Amino acid sequence: TATGAVAPEQGGFGNFIIPAIFALLLALAFIFSSTYLLQGLGEEKENRLIEILLSSVSARQLLTGKVLGIGAAGLVQVVVWVISAPLLLNLASSSIGGFISTIQLSVSFLILAVVYFILGYLLFAVLSAGIGAISSGSREGQQLIAIFTVPLVSPLWFMSLIMMFPNNPFWVFLTIFPITAPVEVMIRLGVSDVPAWELAASIVVLVLSVIGALLLTIRVFRSYLLMYGKRPSLGEVIRSLRKA
Repeated sequence: TATGAVAPEQGGFGNFIIPAIFALLLALAFIFSSTYLLQGLGEEKENRLIEILLSSVSARQLLTGKVLGIGAAGLVQVVVWVISAPLLLNLASSSIGGFISTIQLSVSFLILAVVYFILGYLLFAVLSAGIGAISSGSREGQQLIAIFTVPLVSPLWFMSLIMMFPNNPFWVFLTIFPITAPVEVMIRLGVSDVPAWELAASIVVLVLSVIGALLLTIRVFRSYLLMYGKRPSLGEVIRSLRKA
């Protein structure tokens, strides 16, 4: 408040804890899912199992099956978090009390958590599949995916600055940038109200990014999934995408 006292209607520091935990859990879910998808693709290429799979299904069907299969398992996890979080908070509030009793979870936050998980997972899964297609093995693919996972977790490094300056233009950029959007939005929702236009722009950009990445990855799948021993250069990938 203006006198320096804690404003109880805002929940104090407690309201920041759950969004920060959700941000961390979403980042870990994206990283583990992407790693699992990359590892599976890499092993199938190394064992030549991918040739047997492609003799029965198309590259588009194989990509869709892998992305949706792992994504369904991840979505079950997030739904469990969303359902259990209010129940655990009520239990902890009644038994422990203190600042935990000030924590409030809005329905809009829980809905946004599910929406950003679905869109964020689809983006990272499609990017991981594309990297897996051009990589010669699972180990090389896991090294290349760091190009995307490092920016993903970068909002967690600046949580203290986000708390002090929640509406800084740089945080607005991270909110709309598709790779950092899921984690950044979760953190900012615990600090302040995120304007509706930023959320709308962030979701629209994420959806367009998923569609664009999917179209490019399907072309990469067709061109490089059966390539062994040598990873194509960035120029070769761009030239093949233009010809596809």
